[in-house]
Amino acid sequence: MRQKKIRSVWPVYIAAGCWVLYASLFSLYSMGDFIRCIAFTLLGYFLSQKLFFKPKIVEIAPPEPAAPEPAASQYGPEIDAIIAEGARAQSEMGRLYQSIRDTNVKEKISELMRISDKIVEDAKTDPTDVAQIKKFLSYYLPTTIKLLNAYDRMGSQGIEGENISGTMSRIEDMLDTAIASYKKQLDSLFANQALDIETDIDTMNAMLKREGLAESDFKMKTATS
Repeated sequence: MRQKKIRSVWPVYIAAGCWVLYASLFSLYSMGDFIRCIAFTLLGYFLSQKLFFKPKIVEIAPPEPAAPEPAASQYGPEIDAIIAEGARAQSEMGRLYQSIRDTNVKEKISELMRISDKIVEDAKTDPTDVAQIKKFLSYYLPTTIKLLNAYDRMGSQGIEGENISGTMSRIEDMLDTAIASYKKQLDSLFANQALDIETDIDTMNAMLKREGLAESDFKMKTATS
């Protein structure tokens, strides 16, 4: 923060008063009279400023930078919301990855982060999957994070007991199930694309066959020649 001096106007008024007082008490006929009057006025100004009306020093906060204008959406508000929610989930799982000490659990968290990121990214390339991805983000991913937070809190107690150890073990087993389920979720998102690709392949094979360019046609021509 920078500082600024604020000077009082009273020394100016006092200096003006000194001028009037001197002029009323003494004559101003010569240059010497004027010099003495000016000296008396300046003396009144500086004394009043130094003794009674010292400048105040105030701190001025620098102006806040203007908030950047939001970038134009590339995908639309619905998909942008999915991307934002996915980023928040990734951030929380990253925090849990750093906090949890168990190496095996950390590996599972890393795998969950990798797959969930691919699921969110699919919304950009295939908007028809939005409903399925929103369901994933509204229940499966938050529930996984909730259980990981519980695991983290129990692990930080530093106490091994039947309830704590048993619950932590169940959560570890659940993470394996979650990884398998996440993979199935990701695979199911490509069902439409797989169907479209299969349709394209069948269409191309039919066209090649019609034009006599299919591999079976070449084999038949070779056999008859």
